[in-house]
Amino acid sequence: MKTIRLTFESFRFAWQALRANLLRTVLSLLGVTVGIFAIIAVFAVVDSLEANVRQSMSFVGDKVIYVQKWPWAFGGDYPWWKYFNRPNPSVQEFRELQRMLSTENQRGVALFAARGGNTLKAGNNSVESIALQGVTFDYRLVSDVPVQEGRYFTAQEMDAARNVAVVGYDIAHNLYPNGSALGKEFRTHGQKFNIIGVMQKEGKKLLDTPSNDTNCLVPLSAFTKIFALSIGNSGGAQATIGVKGVDTDPGMLNLESEIQGAMRTIRGLKPREEDNFALNRPEMLANAISQLFSIIGVAGAVIGSFAILVGGFGIANIMFVSVKERTNIIGIQKSLGAKNYFVLFQFLFEAIFLCLLGGGAGILLVYLITLIPQDAMPIFLSAGNIALGLTVSVVIGVLAGIIPAVLASNLDPVIAIRSK
Repeated sequence: MKTIRLTFESFRFAWQALRANLLRTVLSLLGVTVGIFAIIAVFAVVDSLEANVRQSMSFVGDKVIYVQKWPWAFGGDYPWWKYFNRPNPSVQEFRELQRMLSTENQRGVALFAARGGNTLKAGNNSVESIALQGVTFDYRLVSDVPVQEGRYFTAQEMDAARNVAVVGYDIAHNLYPNGSALGKEFRTHGQKFNIIGVMQKEGKKLLDTPSNDTNCLVPLSAFTKIFALSIGNSGGAQATIGVKGVDTDPGMLNLESEIQGAMRTIRGLKPREEDNFALNRPEMLANAISQLFSIIGVAGAVIGSFAILVGGFGIANIMFVSVKERTNIIGIQKSLGAKNYFVLFQFLFEAIFLCLLGGGAGILLVYLITLIPQDAMPIFLSAGNIALGLTVSVVIGVLAGIIPAVLASNLDPVIAIRSK
């Protein structure tokens, strides 16, 4: 009980000292405010930038392995000549792969192909530069299809090559601005399609990546009536096979080895022959993004640490001045029976208070920045960054105040009283 009371008294003395020198207190915490603002602002911007980049790349899906002709690569030399003569995935290979893969390691297998630069017309309205994408029934398992209005394709519509479509928000709004586009028709490449579903609006992305807002999904069988699927290196739309993994297969290692074995069997490759297909995974892209932003985060932290270092020196200097000014009071307190830790806690708490106030002000400034409307890249302040800012403030307070506090606690009461 006595320890709690003395600790509370230390807090009270520290608070009174800060209030008594309000101007000095404000000037002292400015350095910490700038330092914490710099560090947390950098981390908030980096986190927001990474989240927006990942959202922009969300079209590649999660826990998906793509069977394609070209392997993904990020930086460095790309030996394209090694892959140029590879065949593209075909409908027959998709069916064989769908039959050969076990249900234990995959949730769905889909074949899809896309062609951009299409024009859709409905009456006097039209939209241009639209991505027309032909998909098989399990495409919704491989990739997210957020249907807001209407429905997805049925298996019967897929098999019968019906001219039906699930369109993005911008397409529906531009073709039918005065009402719902559901159940309405549009024409493209001489074919008439019926709109059975409208996807949710994604809005503007930070990167210029494919968006559902300007995407038009149709059954693959209807797509092939307009475009021929590429065979070998001939013209046409290049198809991709996507396989959705399961949560019980960490890293999708079992699925990857199973797909590799099945594709080698389908293409009749001999044991010594290299794969003539690529197995691409979104993790490759995610790892590249993580490495990039980890470097940016470290660089930002180093820059911000210089600002917080200056603030820490400012707090330490003020604490030395405070000890000098209150030497006589310290002597009186110790002569009345105050223990060394009581005096130490006074100055240590005062330094921590200063840093917490400065850190809180810096975090508040970052929060105010997040309130500024941003369409392309909204900035957010996470709970982790707030906790980091407050933790750094406390650490700086302890480091800046420990030496002055120890010097104050070790003062001889007689000499301290006679100092004035």
